[in-house]
Amino acid sequence: MRIDSHQHFWKYSIEEYGWINDQMSILKRDFLPEDLFQELSSNDIDGSIAVQARQNLDETEWLLKLAEEYTFIRGVVGWLDIRSPKFKHQLEKYTRRNKLVGIRHVVQDESDDRFMLRSEFIEGIRLLENYDLVYDILIFENQLPAAIELVTRFPNQRFVLDHIGKPKISYNLLDPWKSLMTELADYPGVYCKVSGMVTEADWNNWKKEDFLPYLDTVFDVFGANRIMFGSDWPVCTVAASYNKVIEIVQDFIKQFSSDDQEKILGKNASKIYNLK
Repeated sequence: MRIDSHQHFWKYSIEEYGWINDQMSILKRDFLPEDLFQELSSNDIDGSIAVQARQNLDETEWLLKLAEEYTFIRGVVGWLDIRSPKFKHQLEKYTRRNKLVGIRHVVQDESDDRFMLRSEFIEGIRLLENYDLVYDILIFENQLPAAIELVTRFPNQRFVLDHIGKPKISYNLLDPWKSLMTELADYPGVYCKVSGMVTEADWNNWKKEDFLPYLDTVFDVFGANRIMFGSDWPVCTVAASYNKVIEIVQDFIKQFSSDDQEKILGKNASKIYNLK
């Protein structure tokens, strides 16, 4: 089973997707399951995990309905209000839907580097432990220290780091990202998505070689058992086609055994997210 562990859907509107600027004009349209299915089919991918792109319950409900309608959507990482007094009620409601496999907050947009360590966020993660859901960590490099402190508090919670922690690939900078990733990987409940790399590189001039130091690092510190492929489609298309994105990962993992390649391209995602 080959799984794309990270992709998005949306019906575009300038009001709800204000982060899509003029440099990303290719994204200013609808991206729906029929569009993704063509990409998955042409790359021998069996299914995907749809990840939230807006912070409201309406989108979570919509993604879950899409997952019920399209069987190739194997799971949804949705948004629930982790800081709200109503979070427990939301968990009880939405975990009745068997394709909700995780939740995510767009922490990268928070100005406070220690946002994840605020008391209401901590209480939300404490509740999440009881519902067998993954928490996807979406952050920039400067927020990695807070992520490390967070995961130390919750050894029984499964965490997945999106987009390898968004290192400064376009600047060819490894530190402090490398040392922080090494520290984060010390915690066995943390997994890593090899996703979102092309959009952290020079969109128009990247080369496969640009990614090698970053791939070497995440595979060294996490190992093949805790890494999964994600396309970050359609966001990736500002810098590369779906085919080019998966090609970067497939070329790199040729050095690993066929069993490890299968883990990276699907088995790990199926296990970590408990895909049905």
